[in-house]
Amino acid sequence: MSPNRSEVIHRINYLTSEMEALYHQSSLKLGITDSVSIVLYTIYDAGENCLLSDIYKKSGISKQTVNSAIRGLEADDILFLEQYTGRAKKIVLTEKGKDYVSKTVAKLYQAEVQAFESWSTEEINTYIHLMEKYVDCFHQQINAL
Repeated sequence: MSPNRSEVIHRINYLTSEMEALYHQSSLKLGITDSVSIVLYTIYDAGENCLLSDIYKKSGISKQTVNSAIRGLEADDILFLEQYTGRAKKIVLTEKGKDYVSKTVAKLYQAEVQAFESWSTEEINTYIHLMEKYVDCFHQQINAL
């Protein structure tokens, strides 16, 4: 007998909350706030040419929260903003910032990589496919509200 829809939704929401709690726990262990962790992770993931607009788009947090985290990181000499093209600004890590990233979010990224080490390529592809499918379907439902 298959579980009913409310049990499925409950389980998915529980697992989503567990994932969010794990990322929060990682921030605590790394000694940084959740918003700083998200901003630095986005910069790390984007590489050397990370635009401020990339952080807004990819981080999932508000512009106000991003800007607050950026201001704090600038004050701590972790990064600075540089004019890119037009009104676009590029994030540049300082040497101190590069070292800070390697001691914080790079470790988180490595933990994610290691978490998938025991998964087959097929399992990873299936997971990604199903997550994309769920996000697409859920997005359509949210748009229809």
